[in-house]
This record gives sequence, structure tokens and C-alpha cells, in this order.
Amino acid sequence: MSKHEPNTPEHWMQQALELAAQGKGYVAPNPMVGCVIVSEEGKLVGEGYHKKFGEAHAEVNAVQSIANKADLENATVYVSLEPCSHQGKTPPCAPMLAKLPIKKVVIAMKDPNPSVDGKGILHLRNNGVEVETGLLKEEAEKLNEFFIHHQTFGRPFITLKVAQTADGYLAAADGESQWITGKQSRKLVHKWRSEYDAVLVGRTTTMVDNPSLTVRHVSGRQPRRIVIDGPYELPKELNLFSDKFEEKTSIITWNKEASATDADPMLKMMQQNYFRGEILQVSKLDGHADLRQAFKLLGEKGITSVLVEGGQQLSSALIRQGLVDKLELFIAPKLLGAGTRSLINIGINKMKEIAELKEVSWTKVGDDMLLTGYF
Repeated sequence: MSKHEPNTPEHWMQQALELAAQGKGYVAPNPMVGCVIVSEEGKLVGEGYHKKFGEAHAEVNAVQSIANKADLENATVYVSLEPCSHQGKTPPCAPMLAKLPIKKVVIAMKDPNPSVDGKGILHLRNNGVEVETGLLKEEAEKLNEFFIHHQTFGRPFITLKVAQTADGYLAAADGESQWITGKQSRKLVHKWRSEYDAVLVGRTTTMVDNPSLTVRHVSGRQPRRIVIDGPYELPKELNLFSDKFEEKTSIITWNKEASATDADPMLKMMQQNYFRGEILQVSKLDGHADLRQAFKLLGEKGITSVLVEGGQQLSSALIRQGLVDKLELFIAPKLLGAGTRSLINIGINKMKEIAELKEVSWTKVGDDMLLTGYF
């Protein structure tokens, strides 16, 4: 529900943002966009959002939802992101809006995509439509933080998920880690999986836990699954390489020789029971797969967000290399006293070097506490 006074510009834009959020998990690499159309008399006459990548944009759906097209006369359109001005998988929205008898378009934020970046606003103004920008801009930017990051840096937005005991362990001394957090926390992680483009784990987690990384405890679409396997030695019988979502698995490796056959689309099909996923070959850096190069490759493939569910080594390496954008840290009210620490050797030796999280929040999830913060 809107937190703003009814029938105010803020109220209508908040409604557009809430509509946009319904596309989470389904529209990437496109942004989430919502649109609300208000008549000259101040009545809601149309609304829509971008539902799925490749399908109609929010503005088109909003216009099509209007029962009486006469309501468009001098109407105001509220849209959470600048209307596109270029031909993509669907026709551009700015020219479509400019042809309507509307009076004004209110936009929360400009589109950072170089193909748009103010061109949609300019097209509307050049065709006599009044344009206002910046209404609830911060909320709009937060909603599309994955998209903005991908457009700005060319790599996915990386969120590191860690689940640990109150004394900082993620596994017992015998290696067992199921389960440190409660059911509600695990259900929330499944919701995140449905919203991120991909979920990533390392070799140790894959070998010890044999995870599926699928969405099971909530309804939602299945993410891509990415495994860091530098030497390319993990058994192909593991769930990630053999279950019904095998084609959604990507392996990142530095061992070009060992992975050569599986990386070649034609050669691998000549093998019996060949791996139906994808091989991404990167350089070797300090004995491991070059993570920065790996994320650049993922970004080039249109992956805008990655949820990392790694163990100690991968999590620590990502923080040490400055590759984590957001931390989701579950702290369970449990003690182990010994075992595997959640983080070690993250490159900090002095208090003046301490990594301080920004925009910090604490949320109670069942009996667990969830710390959320940005690097």
C-alpha cells in the first residue's frame, strides 16, 4: 500500500513502483518498470507493468488497460523509469506516448542505458508533452539497483549470503552445516533465488553439500546456477550437473585443457551423457579462477545479479577482492565453539582498515537475525 497521501503525485508514483516490483525475477536484463495513468479529473484510469523479458513494456500495458480511451485527453502518466526511445525486442515507448493526447509524463528516474539516457525525455518534450523527472527517484533507484549496477559497471550486482552461528561459525568441526538457520530464513533465501538472475557456489560447497540451488519453498522462476570449479574436477554426478535443471548450470574454470571438449558445443554432443550446461573459461589468478574476469563474462551474457551462497574460502576471496556489493548475513541464536569460520583472511590487519557496511538494517527472521548492508 502507498505510504503517501491519496491522489497525490507521490501516491501515484508509489503505485507505479509497487507495480514495477511485480516483475522482479522475470524481466532481467531489462529493468522493472511500472506505469499509472491518471485522468484530467484525477482518477486512476490505467495501470501496467513490464511482466516478462521480451514482452510488452509497462507503458503499453497501462495504455491497453484503459477502458475508455477518451480518458487519455490531458491525462498524466506516472512511470518509474524513463520511457525507452529505441527499438529493442518491442517498439519504443516514448514515441507511442507522444502520439497520445496526454498532457504530462512524470518520471521517477532517467534510464542509464546508453541507448536511452535522456533520449526518451527529449522525444516527449520535442512533441509537446510536459515532462517532470525525479519524483521518488531514490526509491526507483533502489528498486532497480541490479539493472543500474549492470549498466554502470558491465558486471552483475553481487550479493553475498552468509549463515552463521552467534559465535561466527558456518559449519561444525566435522564439516556438517545443515541446518544453522531456521526454516523461515531458508524460505527467504529461496525467495531471493527466484529474484536473482543466478546463484553461485564454489567447489567445496558443491562437493560437501551437493546442493541443487533450486527454488522449492516458494513459487518463482528457477535461476541460473554457477559453480566455480577452477581445476575442473568436480564429479558430473552431482546434482548441479545431472538434475532436470542441468542446462541452467554454468561452470567457471581456469583449466582450459580439461574443459576443452565440454566447452565446445559440437564436440561435447559426440559424448554419451554429455554435460548440457555451459562452460566459461577464465584465466588462472593466484592458483584460482579469476573471479573479476568471471563476473565480467557473466555481465556480457546479460546476467545482472548474482546471489553467492559460498563457503568460507569463496566468501572471503570475494570480499578480499572488493567484488561484493551487498551482504546478507544471517545470525542464528546457536553456538558451536569450533568448526569453520564464516570469514577469514579478508585482507584487513588494522582497525583503520576495517570494512564498515553502509545502509545497514537488522531484520528478525524467525529466531534468526538478518544483517543487511552494502559495501
